[in-house]
Amino acid sequence: MRKIIHIDMDAFFASVEQRDAPELRGLPVAVARDAPRSVVTTASYEARRYGVRSALSVAKAKRLCPRLVLVPPRMGVYKKISARIREIFGRYTELVEPLSIDEAFLDVTDNPEGKTATRIAKEIRAAIRNELGLTASAGVSYNKFLAKIASDLRKPDGLSRILPKDAEAFLERLPIEAFYGVGPATARRMRELGVTDGATLKARSREELETHFGKVGEWLYEIVRGRDERPVRPDRERKSVGVEDTFPQDFVGFDACAEALGPIVAELLLRLENAAFLGSTLTLKIKFSDFSQITRSRTRERVFDGRADVEGTALALLREHLPPRKPVRLLGVTISRAAPAPARRDPSQLELPLESGGV
Repeated sequence: MRKIIHIDMDAFFASVEQRDAPELRGLPVAVARDAPRSVVTTASYEARRYGVRSALSVAKAKRLCPRLVLVPPRMGVYKKISARIREIFGRYTELVEPLSIDEAFLDVTDNPEGKTATRIAKEIRAAIRNELGLTASAGVSYNKFLAKIASDLRKPDGLSRILPKDAEAFLERLPIEAFYGVGPATARRMRELGVTDGATLKARSREELETHFGKVGEWLYEIVRGRDERPVRPDRERKSVGVEDTFPQDFVGFDACAEALGPIVAELLLRLENAAFLGSTLTLKIKFSDFSQITRSRTRERVFDGRADVEGTALALLREHLPPRKPVRLLGVTISRAAPAPARRDPSQLELPLESGGV
């Protein structure tokens, strides 16, 4: 039985800004450049009460919260703090798998002092608070999926654990939207099929889920039963960052697809920022209503940099390769071919757009 911890910093970028500028504490803060096509990278919990969230356009965020304070991102600062957090993790285990600049999995199954995972999670959170003046939430369980779910249960500044004996009952009560891998479009399709939570998901056969949802269906069949054998991989190197969306209705023609591409690009840029990833290949994926699909890529010497660059290239590929009257059910954009470290510049300069006992 493995002992897995998921650590997730609370509103990381915004919390750093509030820590470093006391006058921002208690105010609704969004980390974003104040530009016409910018999006929010992180919102403080005060701002979230107004509906301000990551990937929301700055224009809409201002409408939701007229008192919103915009602070430009300082990626160099965030990276240094992330490195210090990683050093705290290293006091307990070498098995650390970063998911982004502000979250990671830790496998603490074998630790020399024989501490429980819950005890270690408490010590890590205390060290982050005392040494860095920031808060983190933690989830503890026997696999990665459940640990990640648990870390969301008592945010911000909370700790939750899901024990093996409780896992299946917990998952049966979970709304279908809370399962990782289920986005808004997949959730809508599932609800149309009568799948609304873990219990109704568990009642479906593997074959039925695979027929309707492909690999996602196979994944959901396993995790709703509490099964996730993925190891924590400390040597995992990110090869690409991508976003795709399956639409509730098909789109036909360039103009409709171009409009649908905007939010996808916005979410992609947010993920690139959080992962501190830059790459020089952009790939556009188009899936049609008959489930056929094409992918088209553009590679160059310099990295893709900012919304105008990414969206402009994606739209050029879309215009060049989209059949004029063929209905489109999915679009996706991926950045890959990671730049060598010396070629990366501080993304703050980018214009952002949009267990058994013992756990």
